[in-house]
Amino acid sequence: MKILHTADWHIGKKLDNFSRLDEQRLVLEEICEIAEREQVDAIVVAGDLFDNFNPSSEATELLYSTLHRLSANGTRAVIAIAGNHDSPERIQVPDALAKVCGILFVGFPNTEVKPFCTQGQVDIVKTAPGFIEIKLPNAPFPLRVLHTPYANEQRLKTFLGVEESEEALRLHLQQHWQTLADQYLDDKGFNLLATHLFVMQKGGPMPEEPDDERPILHIGGAQAIYTENFPKQVHYIALGHLHRFHQVDKVPAPAVYSSSPLAYSFSEANQNKYVILIEAEAGKLVGYKPIELLKGKKLRRKSFHSIDDAIEWLGAHQDDLIELTIISDNYLEASDKKRLMEAHSGIIQIIPQIKKSEVADTSSEVDLSLSMEKLFQEYFKSKNKGQEPSEGLMEVFREVLGSEAE
Repeated sequence: MKILHTADWHIGKKLDNFSRLDEQRLVLEEICEIAEREQVDAIVVAGDLFDNFNPSSEATELLYSTLHRLSANGTRAVIAIAGNHDSPERIQVPDALAKVCGILFVGFPNTEVKPFCTQGQVDIVKTAPGFIEIKLPNAPFPLRVLHTPYANEQRLKTFLGVEESEEALRLHLQQHWQTLADQYLDDKGFNLLATHLFVMQKGGPMPEEPDDERPILHIGGAQAIYTENFPKQVHYIALGHLHRFHQVDKVPAPAVYSSSPLAYSFSEANQNKYVILIEAEAGKLVGYKPIELLKGKKLRRKSFHSIDDAIEWLGAHQDDLIELTIISDNYLEASDKKRLMEAHSGIIQIIPQIKKSEVADTSSEVDLSLSMEKLFQEYFKSKNKGQEPSEGLMEVFREVLGSEAE
């Protein structure tokens, strides 16, 4: 059996005001091509299908068309769970039509998918809240999936009965997973757990989260789910939420973040992105390997002291999206910013950074007999570690003075 693990598509996400939808079309097509080339039996999308609760019609169409292609007309199982960016209600809306193609949408922590069979012989043979067992047309043993979408405090109270405490979420999920594992998981099938949570080793280093994901740290008051909370019967743990590919732990099974298919913030600059190909036999994981995704633009951030050096570097990275830091003695002139923007159409942000100065602070001594222009210069120097205001800024100040005089 072959399974493809992917996550954090964030369809519809923008980088500032820069749309990534065209890139998402390309990279999702690449994921479909990988699934077809590797002849996978099932696909797991571990949350954050959309980037917000109210996706555009273009984002919605892209999700459904991609999942339909991945399903191969009902001959492959596709399991897609909700993440913290998804509306669980919206995720489950197309459920009846999706089932015809073998697409299983799981929006809530206690969702139970009723048994059914597609014309392509993807057969859902056993179900319970948080569990499905699937007989696949080309596999001699079943795929068992424990599924847990993202759950905020309200969902935990409503659907799981969890109280707000540091350990409540961990203990509940551990008991929930263990109960299902004891009842449904044995070595006659391949056992996979799919979830969208912040997972780490107990006592281990805290993984870094992308800029847009940090609020998930406090799900239900708990800092994280520990790998020791997962049941020993599972053979692979498919994680979503963190956008960097990495294996969190090997015990009780490989717990793996597949990564997002694109870099979505400059904290992810220069990261490679992957999907994970899992090879399984009844009762064991044969192995898994990351397959690098090559479509979409790279995000790059770099600092320069020279505008000319920055322009030369920009010329070598015309296909990328850029965050530049310009370090100088004075504030960035409008003419220099114009040169940079004309050199590259994919500059998302230019950050001016003033060099530190050892000039003494004289702000406590103010000579009120000085002219307004000189007073402004002295004030500026006192607030910027002795740096002189640029001529461009002084021209603006003079214009303001002139308009006030009028």
